[in-house]
Amino acid sequence: MNTYATFQTPQKVLYGPDSFQQVGKEAAAKGKKALIITDPIMAKLGYVEQCRQLLAAEGLESIVYQGVASEPTDAYVVEALDLLRDEACDVVLSLGGGSCIDTAKAIVVLERSGGYIGDYLGGKKACLPPGIAHIAIPTTAGTGSEATDVTVITNTQTHVKMMIKHPAFMPAVAIVDPALTRSAPPHVIAATGIDALCHAIEAYLSKKAHPMTKMLAYSAVTHIVHSLQRSYEDPHDLDAKERMCIGSLQAGMAFSNASVTLVHGMSRPIGALFHVPHGISNAMLLPAVLEFTQPSCIEELAELMPLFVREQDAEPVTLKERADYTIRQVKELCRNLQIPNLRSWGIPEQEFHTMLEKMARDAWDSGSPSNNPRVPTIGEIMDLYRICYDYSYSCDRMTQ
Repeated sequence: MNTYATFQTPQKVLYGPDSFQQVGKEAAAKGKKALIITDPIMAKLGYVEQCRQLLAAEGLESIVYQGVASEPTDAYVVEALDLLRDEACDVVLSLGGGSCIDTAKAIVVLERSGGYIGDYLGGKKACLPPGIAHIAIPTTAGTGSEATDVTVITNTQTHVKMMIKHPAFMPAVAIVDPALTRSAPPHVIAATGIDALCHAIEAYLSKKAHPMTKMLAYSAVTHIVHSLQRSYEDPHDLDAKERMCIGSLQAGMAFSNASVTLVHGMSRPIGALFHVPHGISNAMLLPAVLEFTQPSCIEELAELMPLFVREQDAEPVTLKERADYTIRQVKELCRNLQIPNLRSWGIPEQEFHTMLEKMARDAWDSGSPSNNPRVPTIGEIMDLYRICYDYSYSCDRMTQ
């Protein structure tokens, strides 16, 4: 067993107000013709044209692929890669949420390594170092994908979300400007914000956590807990937007190096089979999974309690009380952000129960559940899915 830990980040991170204005200079240092991976919403908001103007000011030509209309699939990867090659672009920019960033990660690797993106799942095929640079520009405060060496791409034939991890997927540059998150509607703020909270909490609890990742995860939880509901309720709260961006970035760095756990493992099949947005499916699972996991991570959950405690509440004393308090506050946050359960989202009950075993096995096969402090069996994963289908965020029951 290794007695050392590793920690990887993008080569360069620009963050804070007006950092987006530097995209032209950063791209000019990497290439001469840029492919922008984005979606129709970014184009409608004017962000794509603004990006192209900033690139043009530094002498760069740009081509736009805005076909990312949902969570990333292998079909988007093929289309974008063909455009990259046809147009002979030598630098890639992703402008949007995690779907755009993950699509860009895939094409940057395939541009040199070749083949189908699924070839690299589970390390079956080795990735070569990218031949072109990727500049990631998130427009949501949530996925943290701009700072991770992971891409998640759905196989449209098997309906499995492929989580593929390799240093080659790490963006060269991340530009994190809170101004780009102002246009996100409340439901997107809720979904991406809970996604970031999942990243931070899972990285803190993960069996692969180490001091560097725990430090970042703890800081990320601090920022997110104190700003997510504010950002959700007030689109003009710029301090909350900036704190969410920093929290999301730190959470991305933390989980990229410590791995996610059971929540993400169970979340991917829900997204692949029932097309639930990633952040929402994480939120639907987080409280119940924490309740399941609590017996094996009481100390860690108790350590997080001070970040959640409210002035009007008496501070819990025992480890169990402090851990319980953390979970109750996560549940209350989900309730305040109007997170639905699986039934109220509209997933058909019969179809859901028919797919339970496939979902549980796909979750296990992702590898993430084995990082959980309490490692579940396939049967326990199926039981957790059943609990989450009708879950109430106001209940006080703790699964033992």
